[in-house]
Amino acid sequence: MITAKKRKLSAPGAKRKPGKVSHGKIKRHIAVAVGKKSSHHKTPAVVVKAAPVLPPENKAYAKAIDFLMSHTDYERMRVVRYNTTTFNLDRMRQFLEALGNPHQAYKTVHIAGTKGKGSTCHMVAAMLRNAGFNVGLYTSPHLLNLRERICVNGRHISEDQFVVLMKRIEGAIKKLGSNKPTFFEILTAMGFAHFADEHVDIAVIETGLGGRLDSTNVITPEVTAITNISYDHMAVLGNSLTKIAEEKAGIFKKDVPALSCLQEPEVTATLSRVAQNVHAPLEFVGTDIEFSHRFEVTRPVGPHVRVSLTTVRSHFEHLTVPLIGEHQAVNCGLALAILDKLKAGGLQFSDSKAVAGLQDVNLPGRIETVWHDPRVIIDGAHNAASVKALFRGISQYIPYDSMVVIFGCNCDKDIDGMLEQVSLGADKVIFTRSHNNPKSASPDELSARYVDRFGKMAQATETFSDAMDIAVRAISREDLVTVTGSFYLIGEAKRHFMGRTAANHNSAPL
Repeated sequence: MITAKKRKLSAPGAKRKPGKVSHGKIKRHIAVAVGKKSSHHKTPAVVVKAAPVLPPENKAYAKAIDFLMSHTDYERMRVVRYNTTTFNLDRMRQFLEALGNPHQAYKTVHIAGTKGKGSTCHMVAAMLRNAGFNVGLYTSPHLLNLRERICVNGRHISEDQFVVLMKRIEGAIKKLGSNKPTFFEILTAMGFAHFADEHVDIAVIETGLGGRLDSTNVITPEVTAITNISYDHMAVLGNSLTKIAEEKAGIFKKDVPALSCLQEPEVTATLSRVAQNVHAPLEFVGTDIEFSHRFEVTRPVGPHVRVSLTTVRSHFEHLTVPLIGEHQAVNCGLALAILDKLKAGGLQFSDSKAVAGLQDVNLPGRIETVWHDPRVIIDGAHNAASVKALFRGISQYIPYDSMVVIFGCNCDKDIDGMLEQVSLGADKVIFTRSHNNPKSASPDELSARYVDRFGKMAQATETFSDAMDIAVRAISREDLVTVTGSFYLIGEAKRHFMGRTAANHNSAPL
């Protein structure tokens, strides 16, 4: 196997601005990347190493985190048995009963899917909050801090609230005897309990894995929704779109309105069949519900997407999608349809106030610029469809000459599918891995697989910091660095640049 030190960055045809020729520049990039000097290339400033993230000063909070981490965490396990023993909803119900069934104290919206469910959740929550409701939001995974997963009106659960709830949870766990809940079940229960304590009117709940056996699937929501379904977690959910769709559709409930977006034919058929079997009224945005979107570039706004959705109750016209990428238009349409179904169920609010909340949506880790010199973008594209959407979004919104992609993913992903999309969108590739993540795929193996399949050169390194050092020496001002493939990796990248910001301001990192 070729070692990382001997690999060179590839130089396929770079995306260029009209009228510019960059072939010579790309060659100079390669020369710098492999250690040769070039009189024509101005090397960017050396990357400042991120300061280490300090342990929490709140000792009680640190103790609560230790207790949580002592429980089985399937998010970080390489091999997971997907069955009713491992993912036990009866255990989850008993756990919640010991806590007083907090999930029954408010209305809920339940959202599953392969990609876009986090974005859809955030848009729904933002619109409901702006309409005047007290709104809970439960999502996963997190980028920097576990507390990001549990929010009320845009505020993360505090350390003190986390500690108080964990003490209650410890007492409830003792009642379960040897049938201990998992890491994700504990966090889910904490989210439900926090929302009850904060007297939310409605909570938007994102599934963790799949849907049918997910620990969030103990709620009886006002509306269920399935975002785009594609290949992901095949080792757990199944190796066909039909099997994956069946698992996602497991959140459908009798007489609870169900929504989805336009899907592959086999996914549409599967969702329709499951919905019919459980007597859930299912509608698709774009066929059953009138929906359209268009990409445009205007002088005051720049590149953006506008959407329109019409029902007998709602007329949402020419709304600007708050997140980058045409794929976010589909997520926004689904979010608007969810609002419409809530209105049909008796929730009363002003449409104009609700949609004004879209302007407040700010979702870290989705085509997010974390540094400007050099330009660095992070995005948690963790499956092939998401990587494809990422590169399409960047090409529409962000001008650049060539792109260096720093990529790392978990070993249970559709690696070949993701690598294919990387080969189509990247000019140069550096493979790496997130720190302290046992599920991360080997950078050397990813690189060898990439070279063998696509005949393009790549480079591999074991740390993000080293990958960034390589990238910054291979680019110039008009180029772009994109970090993607895993939420763990982009979380690490975000910390890295937070450390740079802190170092520049002579202060400790956040």
